[in-house]
Amino acid sequence: MNAMNMAKTAYATNQAPIRTPRGTEYEAFARVTRRLKAASELGRPGFARLAEALHLNRQLWTMLAADVAERENGLPEDLRARIFYLSEFTAQHSRKVLRQEEDVAVLLEVNMAVMRGLRTKEQAA
Repeated sequence: MNAMNMAKTAYATNQAPIRTPRGTEYEAFARVTRRLKAASELGRPGFARLAEALHLNRQLWTMLAADVAERENGLPEDLRARIFYLSEFTAQHSRKVLRQEEDVAVLLEVNMAVMRGLRTKEQAA
């Protein structure tokens, strides 16, 4: 590649959208939620995929819980507490889903509610 082509490439418009932190969180929830939904629709034959999706969902919620537990976190105290509670709930409910005592639907609802909140905040900003 010659210098002229390199310069054009360097200054070309970036095709990837710039994401805000909230947009990144939304995308993480969207990916995990899609995987949970797709795996749950497979029924019994999709149990391994469901277990994997549940693991990813719990990882996401664990990261959120760790974030809101930090003193430097700028979210209001009440919201931080609710997010931490949801992380605990997600872990407990996921165990019940894996034992086939509960359905994944509640986890999907929780994730979608968070996504709606993230989308609303993103649009307001």
